[in-house]
Amino acid sequence: MTDYVEPLGKRILIRKDEARQKTRGGIVLPDQAEIPTITGRVVEISVQIERDHDFPVRKYDKVLFHPKNAIPVDFESDNLLYVVPIEDVVAVFRRSEVPAVKKRRPKKDSDDELSDE
Repeated sequence: MTDYVEPLGKRILIRKDEARQKTRGGIVLPDQAEIPTITGRVVEISVQIERDHDFPVRKYDKVLFHPKNAIPVDFESDNLLYVVPIEDVVAVFRRSEVPAVKKRRPKKDSDDELSDE
């Protein structure tokens, strides 16, 4: 028998990303000064959210959430799990499948003159 957490209502279960211990510039911070993170991966979605197509959040998505109403879950000792109301999810990180198109620089009148010579 396997134990699991199933969020109810309009809630999702998020595994919070670890807090950063280093600034972007490479400065290592002491434990008391860790940079708080409010991003994480969706671990589980309530049935109500899964059936509602107005919420584009799916399992395994990386999301940005407001931690004020997040409820910590002491389920796995090595992971930070939170039950979060869907209204507190403010963004979903996506990757584009379409390759970036190289922009062409606009043609100048002087370019035409050079090509005629």
